[in-house]
Amino acid sequence: MKISSGSMFVDGLLDGGYESDVITTIYGPPGSGKTNFCLLAMANLPEKKILYVDTEGSFSLARFKQVCKDYEEVLNRTVFLTPTTYAEQKDAFEFMKKSIDEKFGLIIVDSIASLYRLELGISNDIQNVNRELSLHMALLTEIARKKRIPVIMTNQVYADMDDKDKVKTVGGDVIRYWSRVLIELQKLKGDLRKIIITKHRSIKEGNFSVYRIVQDGVEEVKG
Repeated sequence: MKISSGSMFVDGLLDGGYESDVITTIYGPPGSGKTNFCLLAMANLPEKKILYVDTEGSFSLARFKQVCKDYEEVLNRTVFLTPTTYAEQKDAFEFMKKSIDEKFGLIIVDSIASLYRLELGISNDIQNVNRELSLHMALLTEIARKKRIPVIMTNQVYADMDDKDKVKTVGGDVIRYWSRVLIELQKLKGDLRKIIITKHRSIKEGNFSVYRIVQDGVEEVKG
């Protein structure tokens, strides 16, 4: 079972859409469209409830109205959590553990590592911070697998000092290990963007499309 990404060309790239029993992590630089892909998936999920964890204040009602005609109906079945500290993020995941049931059809975490990154900068116990991140990822994996609820996360990137043409994801191996699907977004010249499959259990890694962000979502740019 898969759910639609909200875009025909992305559904084609993903062989039908986002898988229902795994974590899909979408990563890329600011302005590449990460939150847009979250909003499109949210806008195109029929009937079931949605949990949206917004750690960066990235959700825009104005933008959601542009990509979703029935925005009021979708918002009425969406539960928003807005943690601003790593401790509050931990509370959000405790809420998930207790409250997610078969009425939910999608979990979005935008983004998984922003508060983790802040916590690393102030904590004297880096090992514990990393342990908490692993626990969060393990919980999301358990929910996805046992309840067959797709989980879509976004993540930040930073430059690879050893290879300037590559980026690394915040959270590193922890995020990569628990994510069964990894999708990289890149900014090209002008308004062009690139979406690339970098990890998938059934789709060839390296498959990509070029797109631009438009009024009602994203559109593929061919040629």
